Amino acid sequence: MYWPGGPYHFVAIALGILFLASVLGTPAFVTLGGAALILFWGVDQPIAAIPIAHYALVTNPILPTLPLFTLAGYFLAEGGAARRLVRVFYAMFGQFRGGPAIVTVLVCAFFTSFTGASGVTILALGGLLMPVLTGAYYSEKDALGLLTGSGSLGLLLPPCLPLIVYAIVARVPIERMFLGGIIPAFVMMTATAIWGVRRGSASETAVHRFSWGEARSALWEAKCELALPLLAFTALFSGLATPVEAAALTALYAFFIQAVIQRDLTIIRDVPRVMAECGLLIGGVLLILGVSLGFTNYLVDAEVPTHAVEWTTRTVHSPFLFLLLLNVFLLVVGCLMEIYPAIVVEVPLLVPLGAAYGIDPVRLGIIFLANMELGYLTPPVGLNLLMSSYRFRKPVPEVLRAVFPVVVVLALGVLLITYVPALTTTLPKLFGY
Repeated sequence: MYWPGGPYHFVAIALGILFLASVLGTPAFVTLGGAALILFWGVDQPIAAIPIAHYALVTNPILPTLPLFTLAGYFLAEGGAARRLVRVFYAMFGQFRGGPAIVTVLVCAFFTSFTGASGVTILALGGLLMPVLTGAYYSEKDALGLLTGSGSLGLLLPPCLPLIVYAIVARVPIERMFLGGIIPAFVMMTATAIWGVRRGSASETAVHRFSWGEARSALWEAKCELALPLLAFTALFSGLATPVEAAALTALYAFFIQAVIQRDLTIIRDVPRVMAECGLLIGGVLLILGVSLGFTNYLVDAEVPTHAVEWTTRTVHSPFLFLLLLNVFLLVVGCLMEIYPAIVVEVPLLVPLGAAYGIDPVRLGIIFLANMELGYLTPPVGLNLLMSSYRFRKPVPEVLRAVFPVVVVLALGVLLITYVPALTTTLPKLFGY
């Protein structure tokens, strides 16, 4: 049958239908996989590249770090670790004006770094931290904004899931990505905490008296959870274990302290449920990554990265201007795409561009992920907005207004990370990576 306009016309129609389906709520993996199938069909290329790319992903030797580190975070989130850590940080920092804001930032960053999902952090900690903030005379609006914004702070802290995914896609050693994210993560955390402290000092914040007895008791109760990052880092950077072995040891330790020592989780009833919830998250991520890699293969076959490098280097001559345009582009991407498909689709395009301007791939990755932190807080995709709306029973526009000042603060942090390369490159160089 003859189709007016030829096959290219049909490809455009098919992509238009797929776009409409995506707007109406089609899952991300259907959109990306469908786009790859249509585009490969349009150039009369075999679609075998899509399952081959998925197979290459699932056989990647570093891939098991994704579910193992995430499982450790889920054990913490589902057990009593949240309550114990809030008690520790409140005992240590509650005596300062704005102390509850510091507690919120530290605990949220800790949990997100292990779960890899800021929405889980908001759901797990919202009920604990909201009374702490409102009890310290923070307005409901400020408390809501601080909790929503803090949920994504741990994305740059190892062993967070997006750091591992970026390392796999960009083919960067995972140890370099972990080290490169530490200082920028603390920059974002410090900026958010300062905003929270200033909002607290503007109100009649009740100052909590410091007690050595309470501090010692809280530290002793949470000693096992506080040792978890130390265990993970020691195993990973001592050379005694591979990244996968370090992740497995971390997950086993988290299971042991929550199910055996603290007994917050029952082995028969709770542990299988937590593992199933973690599996659903990781399964969804892997499905999205697999079909996204198929779409990326089409872009590579069509030489899109090569043409992008040629056009950009011919048009933009200043690395300073390139980084500014990159931030603007990534902010738009963060508003429209979830973080994992964004990594798989955009990173293969951006790494050659970064190399053309002499930008280290680890630095480029941290800039990318720092912008994605903002994506969690910006509509229409912003996951933290939706989770906060659900958790605190507030309309999304109200949550957006509450978190807007935090978004501005984090945007300033992104600019600082972008234009001060030492923040990202110092630790990898110091450790010889």
